[in-house]
Amino acid sequence: MNMNAAWNDYNDADTQNNFDLLPKGTIAPVRMTIKPGGIDDYSRGWTGGYATRAKETDAIYLSCEFVITAGEFARRKVWSLIGLYSPKGPEWANMGRAFIRGILNSSRGLSDKDTSPRAMEARRIRGFVDLDGIEFLAKIDVEKDANGDPKNVIKFAITPDMKEYQGFQPQTAPTTPPATHFQPPVSAQQAATGFQPATTFQPSAPAQQTATAANGWRPSAQHVAPAQGQNGGATLTRPTWAQ
Repeated sequence: MNMNAAWNDYNDADTQNNFDLLPKGTIAPVRMTIKPGGIDDYSRGWTGGYATRAKETDAIYLSCEFVITAGEFARRKVWSLIGLYSPKGPEWANMGRAFIRGILNSSRGLSDKDTSPRAMEARRIRGFVDLDGIEFLAKIDVEKDANGDPKNVIKFAITPDMKEYQGFQPQTAPTTPPATHFQPPVSAQQAATGFQPATTFQPSAPAQQTATAANGWRPSAQHVAPAQGQNGGATLTRPTWAQ
């Protein structure tokens, strides 16, 4: 923006962005941030003021913004809620917990069926702070808002068990230059299989028997988990296509 632009002449002003909805079923890498709502409940482990209470219903949720980090829709944003509590019953909270499990599996390269000690430790968090800024592969949906108008939402994470995860390649728009993200050298096998999730948490044993050890992203460091004895002391990471 020209800081000296005249405020009585708008011919040289930027054109408004009038984005259409993202297509239902779009798969894209996203970075999730949480808008703090100031609600804590130490008995449930809700700390840091991340949770929000709905005034109308007393439901409690995480108010989340998802920024697409690569591909044709890079920098587009989607807003969704992750349910924590509803006075109507446990269903909403159970859906929220399932979504967070999917996010952790996607971000940390875990098979949903992996019940090894390493995987179980990787699905534990210190608090919602560990979800603020986490990156994962998401499936975008369309639903109606309170006014009946369509809007994009994200309620589903693509995990290493799914074919979309193994073969994912972000597509750039035809009118934009190719993505310039740094990509480390890959083997011929990796090049042939496309998107490669790599295990985020490295066990000390020589044999790494996880579903994604051979076909996984190799993320760079993003967050540091608690010291050993609190939740494993492992390093959390972000995927190469989001750098």
